[in-house]
This record gives sequence, C-alpha cells and structure tokens, in this order.
Amino acid sequence: MQSDAKTVKAYLASLPADRRAAVTALREVILANLPKGYEEGMQYGMIGYHVPHRLYPAGYHTDPSQPVPFAALASQKNNLALYLMGVYCGCVEPETGETAEATWFREVWRATGKRLDMGKSCVRFRRLEDVPLEVVAEAIRRVPVALLLERYQAGLAAQGTAAGRTRAKPGAAKGAAKGAPKRKASAATRSSPRRAGSPAPRG
Repeated sequence: MQSDAKTVKAYLASLPADRRAAVTALREVILANLPKGYEEGMQYGMIGYHVPHRLYPAGYHTDPSQPVPFAALASQKNNLALYLMGVYCGCVEPETGETAEATWFREVWRATGKRLDMGKSCVRFRRLEDVPLEVVAEAIRRVPVALLLERYQAGLAAQGTAAGRTRAKPGAAKGAAKGAPKRKASAATRSSPRRAGSPAPRG
C-alpha cells in the first residue's frame, strides 16, 4: 500500500500511533547505522534510503529519474515491511539459490530466536518486538555505497542492459564510502530487493 505523502514527516504522521512508533524506532536504527553517502527520502510511496543522483547520475535502471534504492520502510495493509536491497544484492549461491548476504541474514536473525517472515523482496513483521534490531543495524552497516553500486552494475551488465554499462562519475561512489571494505563482485548478482531489471519494491 503506497502513500501519497511527500515527506518522511508527513508519512509518519499519517500512520496509526502503534505503527508510527514501530516505524519510527526502526527508522532511528537505520539512520544510526547508515553508511556515508546514502540519503533518506520518500520513494515509491515508502520511506526510502537511496544512492543520490549526485553520486550515481544514471539513477535506477527502470526509471532513471529515481535514485538507486538501498532500503525502505513501509506500513502495508496487513503488516509492516522492511526492504533491504543490500541483503538481496550479491552473488547467488547455487547451493542455496540466494545471495551470501541473504543466507547470513537468515542465520543471524534466526539465531536470535525471533521468527523470520522473509519474502523475495522484504521482511514482514507486525510489531517492533518481532525484529532483532541489532541484526538490522548490521545489515545496514555491511553495505557501503561503493559496494552496493559495484554489485548493482555487475547485475545489470550480466543482463546486458545499457544502464549496466553506464558508470557514475569517476571516484564519486568511492569517495562516498571511503575506507569501506573491498569485496569482489560477480557477474551473477542481484541489485535490488528483486533481481536487476525487475520492478522496484512496492509498498
């Protein structure tokens, strides 16, 4: 369920009190752990965290007017949802059929003893108490801008899209995530909560 709110403040104000409290708390965790370079704003009717056009002018491949998404928070009809592009972005392991990040995420979440309702593009929950906030914090910290763009571009290149051959201004993403760990990209990647080339996450 998408919102028509134009600002994060307006989006939060539109939510019922219980949902507002949960989304606000999770938002604070994301902001406290968000790597340098990402920005917050409304995207696709949700609270989104993205790579701004000043770092990646090409924008999102299915809609260049939109910045490349990284994460999102949404209040949906039957639940709350957390989209984590960084978890779904990476080399798909043949043994598991998912990325190494997704496998890590499942394992550390379940190790907390909390139930995980994880779809192909998001984590669904009803209460803040259902979410291990330390796991979300680590998932956000693990993917700096440079790494996200590296995996994103590799995923597009694997599909032969024009966007995959478009590069950000030299050094832009690298400068935004200075000091971030370098990781090897694979041609077989995922670049969003869904595969590269598929629609952006919808609330």
